[in-house]
Amino acid sequence: MNINGTLINYYFHCKRQCYLFANRINLEDNSEDVRVGRIIHQIESEDKKNAEIKYSNMSVDKITENYIVEIKKSDADVKATRMQLLFYMKNLEEKGIKKEGKIIYKEKNKVEKNEKVILNEETKKELEKCEKEIEELLKLRNPPQPTKSKKCNKCAYYEYCYI
Repeated sequence: MNINGTLINYYFHCKRQCYLFANRINLEDNSEDVRVGRIIHQIESEDKKNAEIKYSNMSVDKITENYIVEIKKSDADVKATRMQLLFYMKNLEEKGIKKEGKIIYKEKNKVEKNEKVILNEETKKELEKCEKEIEELLKLRNPPQPTKSKKCNKCAYYEYCYI
């Protein structure tokens, strides 16, 4: 399986979700939160240059003169989003596009938040370790058992895991 930004994000969010998604068990079409996120992406990319750029195994939300930008509905899982963006930054840097990263959180009824992300040797090593762990995870015959947490309640896979 070709590792992509979504798998990187899911790995940090939930290893079971990562495994299921990688094995083509996609339940996100039934999720209201996922629909809201998609609408935010559509609004952000409408009539704008350099928005929603698909390249190889990546779907980058936006590239500006200074940044590679990832847009999220909320800051519910900052580590997962940061690692996803670092994955894009690393892959684009290998293609000659070296820019800082920026995450934009567009939470409803809240002030928009921005976070800068820097790709350096330390974050590259962390990303490489993560990619190896994902490869090992995807070799498993069965998905990992669910581990209940607060974020499970809003997850598109909730019914699959618990009902």
